[in-house]
Amino acid sequence: MSLFITDECINCDVCEPECPNGAISQGPEIYVIDPALCTECVGHFDTPQCVEVCPVDCIPKDPDNVETKQQLQAKYEVLMAVK
Repeated sequence: MSLFITDECINCDVCEPECPNGAISQGPEIYVIDPALCTECVGHFDTPQCVEVCPVDCIPKDPDNVETKQQLQAKYEVLMAVK
């Protein structure tokens, strides 16, 4: 399951540099997470780094993009092979 950023985002800029996959970018109004790139930091860290640093707790799991840990690991491996 990838993560997403809710409209409670305050554009504080702390999440974007923490994402090891480059999945977070500035959207039209708030930061957004590309579900094709989000692995919830599986393969990099034990916990999603954006969630760890978010001061307003606005990065929940995305119910529209449900993935198992194994699927996230496979996505990580594909992303790392492309880099």
